[in-house]
Amino acid sequence: MMVRLRSLRNKLLGVIALVMLPAVLVSIATIIVYDLHVYEQTITDDMTTQAELLGHMSAPALSFDDARLAHENLALLRLRPKVNAGAIYDAHGRLFARYAAQRDTAGVPAQPGQEGFRIEAGKLQLFKRITDNGELLGTVYLRAEYEVLERLLDYILIGIVAGILALICAWLVSRRLNSVITRPILSIADVARDVIATGDVSRRAPRLGQDEVAELADSFNKMLAEIEIRKRELETSNREIARESEQRREAQQEVMRLNQELEQRVHERTLQLEMANRELAMAMEEAKSANQAKSAFLSSMSHELRTPLNAILGFAQILTSDKLPSTLAQKKEFANHILKSGRHLLTLINEILDLAKIESGAVALSMEPVGLPDILQECEAMMAPLAAQRGIRLLFPDRCTINVTADRTRLKQVLLNLLSNAIKYNREGGAVVADCTQSAPGLLRISVQDTGMGLKAEQVRMLFQPFNRLGQEAGVEEGTGIGLVVTKRLVELMGGTIGVSSSPGVGSMFWVELKTTEPVPLPVPGPASPALAGLPVPERDSVTLLYVEDNPANLKLVQEIIRFRPELRLLSAPDGQLGLELARAHRPDLVLLDINLPGMSGFDMLRQMRADPRTAAIPAIALTANAMPRDVERGIAAGFSRYLIKPINIDEFTEAINATLSTTMSGTTERQAHPQPERKQ
Repeated sequence: MMVRLRSLRNKLLGVIALVMLPAVLVSIATIIVYDLHVYEQTITDDMTTQAELLGHMSAPALSFDDARLAHENLALLRLRPKVNAGAIYDAHGRLFARYAAQRDTAGVPAQPGQEGFRIEAGKLQLFKRITDNGELLGTVYLRAEYEVLERLLDYILIGIVAGILALICAWLVSRRLNSVITRPILSIADVARDVIATGDVSRRAPRLGQDEVAELADSFNKMLAEIEIRKRELETSNREIARESEQRREAQQEVMRLNQELEQRVHERTLQLEMANRELAMAMEEAKSANQAKSAFLSSMSHELRTPLNAILGFAQILTSDKLPSTLAQKKEFANHILKSGRHLLTLINEILDLAKIESGAVALSMEPVGLPDILQECEAMMAPLAAQRGIRLLFPDRCTINVTADRTRLKQVLLNLLSNAIKYNREGGAVVADCTQSAPGLLRISVQDTGMGLKAEQVRMLFQPFNRLGQEAGVEEGTGIGLVVTKRLVELMGGTIGVSSSPGVGSMFWVELKTTEPVPLPVPGPASPALAGLPVPERDSVTLLYVEDNPANLKLVQEIIRFRPELRLLSAPDGQLGLELARAHRPDLVLLDINLPGMSGFDMLRQMRADPRTAAIPAIALTANAMPRDVERGIAAGFSRYLIKPINIDEFTEAINATLSTTMSGTTERQAHPQPERKQ
């Protein structure tokens, strides 16, 4: 059934009225609500600001009880016509000052109320506390006009007038819109022209109303939709064909790219293979050089070891030969040669062991702040006799208070090696100058300069090679050619660098650079302890020593040393079992123990001694050739009083015996002087 057509003019008037009137009413209502909110926010902010200002101005008046100043401050409210009354109360709630406008008859409250706003009888009232540095001084009270109702009535009147005017405007507009009846037809014609002109079949004619023109617009839109579908299908087919063509082109490009990558990879692999071949050749060359260097090192080491052994064995054969008689002076001279060669051999062995430990990474460093003054003083004291023998002056810096991060023992070893070389290879009457300077921020350079013959450039390049003495092999100065190699490795392990500068005929200067650090606080000195070196043995009729040693030559050496000490009596045992029996039978005052004994080690014998009450208190000194740091630590931990390393240093050996016996006998004397009371059974 066809929908009955209505007058387009009436419909237009109704639409305009229904659109404009609600919009106007909503706009006015929004403005009213917003304005009332802004008004309330404005008046409360204004009143709060006014109250804070009065409180700040009246704080001195409350502090000094100046009511006149408070009244003058309140009198300024006459400039605010909307404010009807105001008051200031003190901290106890008493009325301190007040103000009232001429038209106000209500007065002010006698007591302050709770802080904040409240509305009563169309008036806005505010109580605001007055504080100073957290202390309550009083309260401000304000009362002002609250004109919300009047403003609401005004806005309602404005809304009514605006609504009427909107309806009048709608009626006037509708009289001018008679052409709206023809608008749907004209819109269809416009769309048709645009489709023909542009070919854009996505355009649609608007459907306006429920009349025949609207049905015509629907039919026209359906026709355009069908055309658009057919056109879209055609475009989709064309795009598919184009996409397939593009895929073929991309596939061809990918094949070309893969070919290029394959060629590039073949080229890279070829280069890598060539590089690997070169590295392999270099590695083989390095291995060959290392093998040659190893052979040269072993050859040099063999030569260096055999040289002092030749002197030791040769002079020893002369001393023990009946066919080659010699005088006492000659024997003493031969013994000195043997002693000198033995010391040189010991130095060589120690340096080879140091180098081996460094190369294998077995050197454990104790990195800590080290004060240079003590190190330099010790080095000067140790090198002074050697320098005095050769008439060489030693010059050390007066002040070098900087601390470096290093291992104290290894740093001393490095400096002693440099100073020893500077003295040995110096000229007669020359000088050795040690100095320390700040070479860079955080770095200290320690230098040792001599006045010797100096080195050539090619000699400097070969300076840190093992067993390379740069032509001094046939010289009068003994050396191993390893000291500087060990020195360089130790400096590098401590995080430093070593270098040398030399001029032929002038001299050389070796320098070491290490990182500086803050000084270590000096410890509080404790009670002085007596020096043990050279301490005499307490007077007794006889002091018994037991030496457990399986090597007859070592036993003979100790017997000869003890022979010069008539107050000492020496017992000996070739193994640990016999040593235990002698210790239990004779109760010696001190036991000297070798570690590597047949059948029972020195550690085992010490444990059995400590487990037996008869021998538990007898002190024991280790006398062994096990010289590694871990061996020393293990020996001290096992309970040895001292740990002495072979070959024997006679001064150190004597000091160890004297100190141990002195400590033991002092404790025994004290126990005898103060015996413990016997317990009753």
